[in-house]
Amino acid sequence: MKRLASISTSAAVVAAGLSLVLTSGVSLAASTAAGGSARTAATSAAKLPKITVASTGKKITVGGALQSGGVQIVATVTGEQQGELIFVRLNPGVPLSRFLKLLQTNADPNSLTGIGSIVTDVAVARGHTRTIQADLQPGNYIGLDIASNGQPPLTTFTIAKATSPATLPVPQAKIAAIEFGFRGRGKLHDGELVRFANHGFLVHMIDFGRARNAADAYKAARLLRQGKLRQVGPLITNQGSFAGPLSHGSFQQEVIRNRPGYYVLVCFMETQDGRDHILLGMERVIHIVK
Repeated sequence: MKRLASISTSAAVVAAGLSLVLTSGVSLAASTAAGGSARTAATSAAKLPKITVASTGKKITVGGALQSGGVQIVATVTGEQQGELIFVRLNPGVPLSRFLKLLQTNADPNSLTGIGSIVTDVAVARGHTRTIQADLQPGNYIGLDIASNGQPPLTTFTIAKATSPATLPVPQAKIAAIEFGFRGRGKLHDGELVRFANHGFLVHMIDFGRARNAADAYKAARLLRQGKLRQVGPLITNQGSFAGPLSHGSFQQEVIRNRPGYYVLVCFMETQDGRDHILLGMERVIHIVK
């Protein structure tokens, strides 16, 4: 799988001048505090069972309340500039060996179908903490850091069936990826609890680039659809990820901490014939306000 094989989709973009690397740990941390409604969402979120995931770039560990239902996942990274920590849930009866074989032989994340699914994907910068919320099903899981050089470190863990599963707070906004575009509100508020989901049948990501103004954002979106990546770089001032590659039906949510402005949502996954999803319409301008 392209990302699971630690071949970063964003690497080609960097070479092209867009530099949409997954540095959301920095960009999210740099924003202003949430408003009143977001504080209400955060208060209810504090009651969720907490799972921790930490990577040194060579080792990844998962601990805490490993139970099904609504949870908050707290991700940290040391020993590398940035990590991309993902949870893969294996389908019932699928052994770890089958996943490992796929990891070494197939570069398409859609090949996970029948084996498992990518349920969360969190990019976090060294020295920062990023917290997301997810609804985990019982089963056997694999935690990986696919931003690490070489073979990604991984660990296995089991999510037990909770007697009384927690329910996630209701998000204040939703953004969904689907073949081939993004759906949801075009205006988000800094400090809102937002759900980022994949409603498509293919694997999708929800990355972003921040533009200086609306005109630059719409121009960047148009150039992306035309495949003119080298012309997009000067239009983008910041970049990050709301959700890395997610399998069909997966979602994660978090209180966004993004500087107000115009953002271009993008998906750089590829079709089976090698076309980036951006060429098929997976770019959209949204406005984040206070």
